[in-house]
Amino acid sequence: MKIQSLGHVVLRVTDRARAEAFYGGVLGLPLCARFDENGMKMAFFTLGDHHDFAVMEVSGEDTAAGPAAPGLHHVAFKIGTTLDDLREARTRLEAAGLALAPVDHEVTKSLYFNDPDGNGIEVYVDVSDAWRQDPQRVAQAGPLEL
Repeated sequence: MKIQSLGHVVLRVTDRARAEAFYGGVLGLPLCARFDENGMKMAFFTLGDHHDFAVMEVSGEDTAAGPAAPGLHHVAFKIGTTLDDLREARTRLEAAGLALAPVDHEVTKSLYFNDPDGNGIEVYVDVSDAWRQDPQRVAQAGPLEL
């Protein structure tokens, strides 16, 4: 077996409608399908594949995990290749009331924030392919001024 690419990411959320408004409205991911059977509520988003990202509503004891509990740390979405792309995203995300943490990863420039359920999100722009010659360069993190 050889993994060829990332297929999709599914996040557990406490309110599917709120998650749809955030991911579809604020981040602009196109909604492609919903599932609502046998008590399971999901929304599926596409970036060109059948689905690339989904949210699944959970309730009760399922939501008891804390910030240090095992689980997904963040999901990252590439949004472009220029700092102007990242600045435009910053404006949109700040207008939505999100607290942003900008980070310079050398090969990418990123904005980190949380969705309404506290799931970590990163939007980034690719700015260098230096990692192709020196893979260790992807492991950089410093402050980013936008």
